[in-house]
Amino acid sequence: MERFCNAASRYLVVAGGVFLVAMMGLTCGNILFRLVWVPIRGTFELMGFFGAVVAAFALGYTQLRRGHIAVDVLVNTFSDRTRLLLVRINSLLCAVFFAVVAWQLAEKGHVLRLTEEVTETLRVIYYPFVYGVALGFAFLALVFMLDLLRTLRPAAGGGH
Repeated sequence: MERFCNAASRYLVVAGGVFLVAMMGLTCGNILFRLVWVPIRGTFELMGFFGAVVAAFALGYTQLRRGHIAVDVLVNTFSDRTRLLLVRINSLLCAVFFAVVAWQLAEKGHVLRLTEEVTETLRVIYYPFVYGVALGFAFLALVFMLDLLRTLRPAAGGGH
């Protein structure tokens, strides 16, 4: 499962990077075109969709690398056993929460696909972006499950 998560996180981060480069290109292009009074239509729409995908695709990777901000001043005062219990509870709750978020986003994407919802300016279908964000959250839930399994492994010494 660890190998799968590491490989999947790399693919998602690369895909997110492609969207980030597209955002930078769109921003630069829009700035240049505004100089000649012809801004790129739909920039606001695309930047919102691309930004959501970039953020969602980076979540699991960042969790795997322990890159999220953690304030553990209070937790560090607890015993090792208590800290381990809190890590397990946190991993389980986060896995369940983000799995529900992913499920609800996928449901929303399904409704948008059935209703053929499109954006106002460019008339772009946007359920693929919602599905993409759901994928990012589903992967984050999987990473939290991996975190939980790591703490339950006897060979890991019970640590995190």
